[in-house]
Amino acid sequence: MAAVSATEVKALRDRTGAAMMDCKVALEEAGGDPDKAIEILRVKGQASAAKRSGREASEGVVEAYIHANGKVGALVEVRCETDFVARTDDFREFVREVAIHVAGTNPPPLYVSADQIPDAERDAERRVFEAKAKEEGRPDNVIGRIVEGQLAKWAKDVALLEQPHIRSDRYEGKTIEEIRAEIAANTGENVQIARFAVFRVGED
Repeated sequence: MAAVSATEVKALRDRTGAAMMDCKVALEEAGGDPDKAIEILRVKGQASAAKRSGREASEGVVEAYIHANGKVGALVEVRCETDFVARTDDFREFVREVAIHVAGTNPPPLYVSADQIPDAERDAERRVFEAKAKEEGRPDNVIGRIVEGQLAKWAKDVALLEQPHIRSDRYEGKTIEEIRAEIAANTGENVQIARFAVFRVGED
């Protein structure tokens, strides 16, 4: 395996959020190629994430965020497996960042994940997109692809995990799911966004 420097390991960690030792092993396996190392980390991360997802997440915190104008606020519940992780600064910072995103997104998301969207609601949107495509005179053989693309875009508008964090500069355009996956990898625990609520003055 290729020898890698501490600087290379840190650079990969900064890019991926993976643990230092995982970055070192991936770089050695990739012969020092950072892009290939990222692929290795993604594959391993997906495998370990699948294992973690089956574990019970019964600890966690509820975080409140109130905008400076006092007119917008959000409550978010994020779960993990142990009270130890729930009390760490990194975990609490993640929960707060989710609350900031939820409060700052207008209109706010309606569901945590796309698979929570009711079939009836998805079907209703599909009918609307199909009708619009036909009105625009789109060929029948491409309407299906157009509708599926619009449905995917709509899911990003209503599903929290699909959305890039509103602080895009800080998170380099990463989605809430990508950030959640990073904190799960760093803690080694099953981290779940359980639920959220948004409050705006004057809105029911």
